[in-house]
Amino acid sequence: MCGIAGWVDWSRDLTSETETVKHMGEALTSRGPDTAGFWSHPHALFAHRRLIVVDPDGGVQPMVRRFGDKEYTLVYNGELYNTEDIRKELLALGFKFQSYSDTEVVLVSYVAWGEACVEKFNGIFAFAIWDNTNHRLFMARDRLGVKPLFYSRLGHGIVFGSELKAILAHPAIDPVVTTEGLAEVFAIGPARSPGVGIFENIEEVRAGHLLIGTPDDITIRQYWKLQSYEHTDSLEKTVETVRELMIDIVERQLISDVPIATFLSGGLDSSVVSAIAARYFAQQGRDALHTFAIEFKDMEKHFQANAFQKSLDGPWAQLISEHIGSIHHRVIFDTPDLEAHLLDPLFTRDLPGMADIDTSLYLFCKAVKEHVTVALSGEAADEVFGGYPWFHREESLKADTFPWSLRLAERVNIMSDELKAEIHPYEYVQMRYRQALDEVPRLAGESARDARIREIGYLSITRFMPTLLDRKDRMSMGNGLEVRVPFCDHRLVEYVFNIPWEMKTVGNETKGILRKAMEGFLPHDALYRKKSPYPSTPNPDYLALVRSKALAMLDDKNSPIHPFVDENAVRALAAMSHNKMEHRPWFGQIMGTAQMFHYLYETNEWLKQYNVIVR
Repeated sequence: MCGIAGWVDWSRDLTSETETVKHMGEALTSRGPDTAGFWSHPHALFAHRRLIVVDPDGGVQPMVRRFGDKEYTLVYNGELYNTEDIRKELLALGFKFQSYSDTEVVLVSYVAWGEACVEKFNGIFAFAIWDNTNHRLFMARDRLGVKPLFYSRLGHGIVFGSELKAILAHPAIDPVVTTEGLAEVFAIGPARSPGVGIFENIEEVRAGHLLIGTPDDITIRQYWKLQSYEHTDSLEKTVETVRELMIDIVERQLISDVPIATFLSGGLDSSVVSAIAARYFAQQGRDALHTFAIEFKDMEKHFQANAFQKSLDGPWAQLISEHIGSIHHRVIFDTPDLEAHLLDPLFTRDLPGMADIDTSLYLFCKAVKEHVTVALSGEAADEVFGGYPWFHREESLKADTFPWSLRLAERVNIMSDELKAEIHPYEYVQMRYRQALDEVPRLAGESARDARIREIGYLSITRFMPTLLDRKDRMSMGNGLEVRVPFCDHRLVEYVFNIPWEMKTVGNETKGILRKAMEGFLPHDALYRKKSPYPSTPNPDYLALVRSKALAMLDDKNSPIHPFVDENAVRALAAMSHNKMEHRPWFGQIMGTAQMFHYLYETNEWLKQYNVIVR
């Protein structure tokens, strides 16, 4: 895993701009703390920061290779899980290799197959290749958008980077935010719309898309999207296929030249990944798997069971660890830990994020990094298998909006009249919702209810899941930790997307098909435990902390957030919040009062620390 940055301009000599691009690369140091690399050409400059995971010597970047009289240069962020399969195919075509790194396989694949190379890849990636002979730039991003990639058109060229901070480090790119950016921050929130870079003239290469730049034009093309088709496999065949896919996916993702572990919360998804990994370690004669779980101090004292979270995670994580024979690590935080690092996630995201669950994940990844460099996570199973409440609740199924936007009024209520008049929050969210619905691949003959669940599944995978993948990438890579996400393997996503709902929920169980497929890997009571989301602290000290931060922000007449919030509404919310701590996990717009205060505070600091210019 790494950080990439670059500047290409077909109309001018960039030789004098090397320091600019080196500075862009330095902005990504946390993504690649091990080594730095730089490459220059009169019309292209590439910078690279490397986190060494595979082939320390052979995977050095930027990677330059000559094939006859043609030369190609690559900067790459990601991992291929079918490296050896592709290498064998390329060897059969006559290509030779100087390393065993997946980096070289990506580059040679492009030489062999051109832009069609991405269709061969199983993995998570964002990369850029400069074809020196044709002065052609090729960039691509993985199918589900696990790895980030942003760009800005500049003159007769393009500036790109793994994160917004790399592009903002370019002196010609100003941190300007227009109406669209304000609508994304205040109405959409962390669930940023695909392709939107928030800042003016900064865009995101969307998941499953590639970009081709030539002296004549810059074009973008979608190379992958979800397709709908009739699922004809029997229940038994479906269970078998899901089981075989899960085993193959996890085992492929355990390849590493550095220590590797799993996240283990005690919930179904991380338990499945950890159980498969532990079994594979045992089969390979490797030392016991290390597992890591996050907990909050005095969680049992403040915790109250609710519709989202029925029981504490800690005891379940310990039970699973004992069952699979892992070496388990409990990482415990308290409110003072959150306070000391309250804004760290802002500077890893470059945007306001998901409040306390960002901060705790950041600290968790920091702690895990002390032991390993790579970890596997259960992220994305709820989107893929339909685990969220909105797949089941009539309110969500009948709503004419994103299911996580049902409480948009809570956000709108604290907006200033001027902001509401500027961004039209309800209309903006509805416009984005309609855009998303227009993309849904329909299946002829489906009932209205099944068609709606298909819509919810598509929205979850393409609109909500990127929010959590973005969070996981930034909080982990902000600490030089690579986190892999087995449930984002495109083969699994494509297959499960088309499993009929009654089969997905076999046994009348949420994610029933996954539970049935994993029977034998986990104890029955753990396998059929009800969903438990990533933990949000229930400690009232956290509410008191972020409330005080929000009120101090309002008291400061120089706070840049003043034009965007209704001060009376925020103060009224603060007065009411002295009641019992509200404990609701964050599902998009559904945030508790404490998280609202945190988000406002973070947004104010974003406006200030990033010198945001609002136009």
